[in-house]
Amino acid sequence: MNFFRGDFWNGTKSSTPAEFMNFLTEGDVSKIVIVNKKEALVFLTEQALEKASHKGARKSKIFPWENSPNYQFEFGDLQNFENQINSIKEKENLDTILEYSTEQNFLGSFFISILPFLILMLIWFFLMRRMSGSSGGGMGSQIFSIGKSKARLFNEKDNIKINFNDVAGLEGAKEEIQEIVEFLKSPEKFTSLGGKIPRGALLVGPPGTGKTLLAKAVAGEAKVPFFSLSGSDFVEMFVGVGASRVRDLFKQAKDKSPSIIFIDEIDAIGRSRGKNNFVGSNDERENTLNQLLTEMDGFDTNTGVIVLAATNRADVLDKALMRAGRFDRQIHVDLPNLIERKEIFGVHLKPLKTGKTLDVDFLARQTPGFSGADIANMCNEAALIAARKSRKTVGKQDFLDAVDRIVGGLERKSKVLSQKEKQTIAFHESGHATVSWFLEHAAPLVKVTIVPRGISLGAAWYLPEERAIVSEEQMLDEMCATLGGRAAEEVIFNKISTGALSDLEKVTKQARAIVTIYGLNKKIGNLTYYDSTGQSDYSFIKPYSEETARVIDKEISAIVENQYKRAVKLLVKHKENLKKLAKILIEKEVIFKEDLEAIFGVRPFQSEEEKKPKSPPKTRNSRVVAKKVPKTPSKKAPSKNAEKNTGDRS
Repeated sequence: MNFFRGDFWNGTKSSTPAEFMNFLTEGDVSKIVIVNKKEALVFLTEQALEKASHKGARKSKIFPWENSPNYQFEFGDLQNFENQINSIKEKENLDTILEYSTEQNFLGSFFISILPFLILMLIWFFLMRRMSGSSGGGMGSQIFSIGKSKARLFNEKDNIKINFNDVAGLEGAKEEIQEIVEFLKSPEKFTSLGGKIPRGALLVGPPGTGKTLLAKAVAGEAKVPFFSLSGSDFVEMFVGVGASRVRDLFKQAKDKSPSIIFIDEIDAIGRSRGKNNFVGSNDERENTLNQLLTEMDGFDTNTGVIVLAATNRADVLDKALMRAGRFDRQIHVDLPNLIERKEIFGVHLKPLKTGKTLDVDFLARQTPGFSGADIANMCNEAALIAARKSRKTVGKQDFLDAVDRIVGGLERKSKVLSQKEKQTIAFHESGHATVSWFLEHAAPLVKVTIVPRGISLGAAWYLPEERAIVSEEQMLDEMCATLGGRAAEEVIFNKISTGALSDLEKVTKQARAIVTIYGLNKKIGNLTYYDSTGQSDYSFIKPYSEETARVIDKEISAIVENQYKRAVKLLVKHKENLKKLAKILIEKEVIFKEDLEAIFGVRPFQSEEEKKPKSPPKTRNSRVVAKKVPKTPSKKAPSKNAEKNTGDRS
């Protein structure tokens, strides 16, 4: 094969069959070589090369020993091409030589033969790169390092900007956490007196209260290596991987001691062993927990390694994990009180452009039961609302609208209600407002609305007191106010609807808590069937007999029905004022406390907060904040202790 045939290398010019026939007729062609039955190579005579018309078809000067063709071209059918050549030779009496040649493209054949192997090598290389991960640890390094810890290491060189100044409120929790930092900074201060550095601290509290934020503040303050990971990082589909990662994590921490290990959501691996294990097979999480228990109880107490962990499900953790010597300290991070909420607002309001007249005390009073995460979300929503309205600063009304958005949900302007439905919802919500107005222990009313929000078609909004304990009278008054909506439908329309679903769900839970949890029922007596350890969740057997179960059902039903009759009695007594309130609500869609005072007079049972002079605007676009009525405490700590009485549901 001639690899260098072409214009650049040897002067071979491209031609056409028609042009070639002219050359052949004139007698300029000495030889024709047909290559692979589709290409013709033309060699000119010495006399033809002297002609001006063939000046461009000169011989190669790079390879002078090579007898290269002067022209080349491709033709169609070989038989026709041969017939044309023979016809011209006979006609012109030419002695032009016609030869045939077969050439092979060795380079192309070589590439075609090795192409499958190249493809397989590329696929293998790609898979190895994927398996090795992005850390550059070499081919297949992830396979061999699957038992290595996934903890992220922070040290003094990392730019961790969060410190204890960024953690507002939580003074008790910060005090204990700061003490742990002092253990690491100057351990001799405590060990010199014979004390031992604690091995672990467990942060327990509802979601959004700042447990992870406290851990980040420790990382920023301690100035020691800080290993951070989640409990789910230990769990893999391979048996033994979790335990291997625990061993590797503690080995790294001891090598860099003094150091801190932070395990977020430790309940992913720290659940009680034997719970909910009906299959009886090997549980990878139990193996991981066993290794964690061994590591925490096995390493020397003076190595300077402290384990921090966070969870909102402390009731499901294994008792061996909670004992002294492992997690020596349990730090409870509760929902912030009034003063702490004010401090939290101070932190989250810093990046916002707020008005000069914004009252932080007012915002703190309007958000009982809000966690730190809720307050952060509220500030962000307020900024978005102000930007949506093209305002230059974030004002008080933006924050009130933000609370409406968070607590009540998005306003559904597209929801079209018939006049009859609107009337039913208006009387339902007016019933809530009327009953709560005349009950001593009901939460103070803020506003009533029939504007659809979220899943609710209407709502009566309250501002509950922050109570440490709740009496039976308070719970019964709240249940009566909750049933006021359905009672109003019966009093006015002499029939009821499905709109009280959420109300019935709430009062049923409260009544069951009165009877089975708090021991406030006379027939059941001073007994509780509440299990704080959570063991009863996995039991098939009830802690009481069938006869007691029937008594419980009867007492729950009696409590609910008695409060319903009480609500009906109150509404019958104030039926005319109820109609006035519903009429105003249909006209305005949103009414406030002042509207109720104009109809019913001053509330008989005013709290100190209610006696303070307030003058909220009475327009729909200027809404006063609405908060939820507190739920009855249950087994799981609620994220907010405030709740709204939702009206009719779709």
